[in-house]
Formats: sequence, structure tokens, C-alpha cells
Amino acid sequence: MASSPILSGVSAPALPAHWRDFVALTKPRVMTLVVFTGLCGLLAAPGHIHPVLAFTAILCIALGAGAAAALNQWWEADIDAKMKRTAARPLPAGRMDRQSALHFGVGLSFFSVILMGMATNWLAAGVLTVSILFYVLVYTIWLKPRTAQNIVIGGAAGAFPPVIGWAAVTGDVTALPIALFMLIFFWTPPHFWALALFVKTDYAAAGIPMLPVVSGEVATRRQIWFYTAIMAMAALAPVLLRLTGVIYGTAALLGTGIFALLAFQVYRRRENDPARMAPEKRLFKYSILYLFLLFGAVVVDRWLLA
Repeated sequence: MASSPILSGVSAPALPAHWRDFVALTKPRVMTLVVFTGLCGLLAAPGHIHPVLAFTAILCIALGAGAAAALNQWWEADIDAKMKRTAARPLPAGRMDRQSALHFGVGLSFFSVILMGMATNWLAAGVLTVSILFYVLVYTIWLKPRTAQNIVIGGAAGAFPPVIGWAAVTGDVTALPIALFMLIFFWTPPHFWALALFVKTDYAAAGIPMLPVVSGEVATRRQIWFYTAIMAMAALAPVLLRLTGVIYGTAALLGTGIFALLAFQVYRRRENDPARMAPEKRLFKYSILYLFLLFGAVVVDRWLLA
């Protein structure tokens, strides 16, 4: 059942929310990767953008991502209260009321989109709008509580930043930002399911139909390996389509090879105890580094070719 913003076991806060709690609503650690991929899309784009406008564009991507995260936590406060890894967040911990989180998320959403449109162009603002709405409405409210494939479709929300960064500079969307979008889209399932394997009990307690809960760990490991293979093709597509050069190609080949090796180790295992899932945790941690490396390689490659 979808979580309700009205029915909740979250206790009411005794004091007004601290500014740190509003920052926590934006999920700063998650935002780091979002901002970086958006920055790489901006830096890899052809053409010139004034440094102040470039900074503003990246700020808007960060604010939009933070707004989506705040609205996600507003909607899922009762679910977060049931999971160990999220119970200390501002809403389930009772440090903030839901109305404050809702107003903060909606206000930040409008501000980020309007500022992006005025500072750069309305195409970038439009894609930013779609990314926020997709994460909140499609992933959080519709998919996540209803289907084990939630992260497959919902992963598109996290794939928009490089497209937004590119559009902020060029005012259009061409083959390379689409290729980068597809890379993140297919990277998301193995990245997230590696995490889901060792926090399965949390999702089960909250009633969220994540793949390990619904289909079991063997099926999840198989899907991690399957999507890793698709992700590998997406990672190599930019160089095969001659959108990037040898620097990115080398990074993609070596980085994806390591990813595939870690994913294969996870695929072959049949461990059920989260405390003994070191390979699964390695894959999850490496998957974050992998995306940083590949997107950094895109920028270096494009700058050297320019």
C-alpha cells in the first residue's frame, strides 16, 4: 500500500526544526553524485557558458535534487520510521513536522526550476521539472510501493542530471547526453539491488516490495548480473558511436571490467546473512566510484579533443 502523508506513526516534534534537519532532507550524500554527473554534462557540452551561469545551473540541479529528496521523505515518513537505516531522519525521528517538509520541498522545486530557466534556458528548466516530478510522482508515490521493478523504471529520475547540465549550455539535447542518461539508467539496478541484498530485512519490515523481498536473493543476484551486462553495453556505447575518444574508452573498458567481476562474484554467491555480505557491499561501494570515474573520463576526453 502506498504510504500516506496523513496516517503516520511519526511523533510530533516538540521544537521547530533545526536548519540541519532541512539540509538532511535534501540527502546531501546522494546529491553529491547527482551534482557531479550534472557538472560533467555541463563541462562536456560544446560551446561556452559564463562561469556564474554555470555555477547557477549546477546549483539549480542540486536544489532540484534536494527538493525531490525532501518530498520523498515527506511522503515516506511512516515507512522510514520502520527501517533502521532511515529511522533517524528528521521526520521519523520527530524533529520536524510533515507540513514543513512539504512546504520546503515544493518551494525548493519551484525556485530551482524558475532560477534555471531565467539563468540558462527553459529547456534545461523543463528537463529539471521532469526529473523532480518523475522521482516524486512516478517512483516514490506510484512505483516504489507497488512493484519490485520500481528501481528499474524509477532509476530514470537519477539519470537526468547530465542531460540538464548539457542543455544548460547548448539549449538542446544530442546523442552524448542521451548516452550518458542510458548509462546511469542501466547502472541503477545493479547498484541499488546490491544495497537491497544486505538491507533486505529493512524493506521487508516496511512492506516495500524490493526485488530481494518479493523474488528472493537468487533472482536478485541473477538480475544484478543481467543488468550489469546491459550497463556494460551502455558504458561502451559513447566510444563505439565515436562520441568520445580513447581516454573515456579505456576508462569504460577497465572500469566496467572490474564492475563485471564484482557483479559475477555476487551472482555466484548464495549468502543470506547480511553480516557476511562483503562482496555485495564491495559492489555497492565500487558502483559509486565507477560512475564518478566514467563521468570524469568523459570530461577529460572531451576537453582534450576540443
